[in-house]
Amino acid sequence: MLSWDEFHQEEKPAPVAQPRTERESEPKAEPAPVAAVAKPAAQQVQAPAPAPAAAASNFESNLEAEDEKNNAEALQKAIDDLQELDISAGLEELEGSAERVAVDDKRMINCRADLNQLVPFKYDWAWQKYLDGCANHWMPQEVNMNADIALWKNPNGLTEDERLIVQRNLGFFSTADSLVANNLVLAIYRLITNPECRQYILRQAFEEAIHTHAYQYCIESLGMDEGEIFNMYHEIPSVAKKASWGLKYTQSLSDPKFNTGTPETDKDLLKNLIAFYCCLEGIFFYCGFTQILSMGRRNKMTGTSEQFQYILRDESMHLNFGIDMINQIKLENPHLWDAAMKEEATQMILQATQLEIEYARDTMPRGVLGMNAAMMEEYLQFIANRRLVQIGLPEQFQGVSNPFPWMSEIMDLRKEKNFFETRVIEYQTGGALSWD
Repeated sequence: MLSWDEFHQEEKPAPVAQPRTERESEPKAEPAPVAAVAKPAAQQVQAPAPAPAAAASNFESNLEAEDEKNNAEALQKAIDDLQELDISAGLEELEGSAERVAVDDKRMINCRADLNQLVPFKYDWAWQKYLDGCANHWMPQEVNMNADIALWKNPNGLTEDERLIVQRNLGFFSTADSLVANNLVLAIYRLITNPECRQYILRQAFEEAIHTHAYQYCIESLGMDEGEIFNMYHEIPSVAKKASWGLKYTQSLSDPKFNTGTPETDKDLLKNLIAFYCCLEGIFFYCGFTQILSMGRRNKMTGTSEQFQYILRDESMHLNFGIDMINQIKLENPHLWDAAMKEEATQMILQATQLEIEYARDTMPRGVLGMNAAMMEEYLQFIANRRLVQIGLPEQFQGVSNPFPWMSEIMDLRKEKNFFETRVIEYQTGGALSWD
């Protein structure tokens, strides 16, 4: 039994000894004499060979010794490298950040304050959106797809026009959210120099991954040709045009050598934000979402529609966050928002609207689901006016209205239940979830 006194005894390293085995008691073989005079064969006595167990033990001991030697050499190399470490690059990175960050030190772009210091917050709206995004967490597998599977496999379940809508939208969205995520991770996160905004960007990137997962889950559940659906942005012109239009605004920014700090590069970043937030997420998504959600209102493809409903609510928050970032950059850098930049931003939104109108005509060659291409064109012009006004530009389409007012209700985050009453959609996580 151990006593407490034993713990106070000084521990001394035990001498390293060769492993002991029962073979040590065996007589050791005498080494054969060198250059000995040959004896008659009958008189030659051959020394016994080491037992197999003894040979294995010696081999293991040699391996252990070799490992110890290699480990010691590796450790010494690490110590030597640290002694020769050039810390000038690290000191340059930390330059100007040794002191505590004041709120006024923070800026959206080209900020020298320490990006690792989250507080004090300068943009409370960014932190609040991060908290709201976390509270809205959901996963695709939570949605029951059984009704959709039965309807899709039924030859008479959907019309050809309805099937075309489902396929086209899953084809576009399955890659569109990946394009947005790549832009966030490879370009925007590095160039936005505010930690609370970066915190939300990380949350948005995760949500884009969930959205891509949701589309894949729908495609797999319905048994679609995955190669055809996921390559639609290469092969269908109305889908390919939208993807190509967005990609041209991220090519230069995704270059690791690209940096802001000049009026030209700062404008490149601002154009990227307008392209991805106001146009890609703010216009390109609306035709498809309206079509799928209209199917859900008619009790068709209810699982897919529910997935799209949750995604649209996430995207609405992404859009609002992006517009806040754009306006904050304009406020802090008024020289960027000159007449030329305003004209280019207007043209970007008009181009995006036209591309989405072409997509609507391609996916709805005839009237379907209580809508047609003409109604969708007016809706997209209504949406475009909103995007223009939100970033301080004048409306471009006079006299248009919203032909689908029910879309506003679906995007409302404060709803008790969704329109199928299948689950609570003020969807909170874990202990925050309330069923009242």
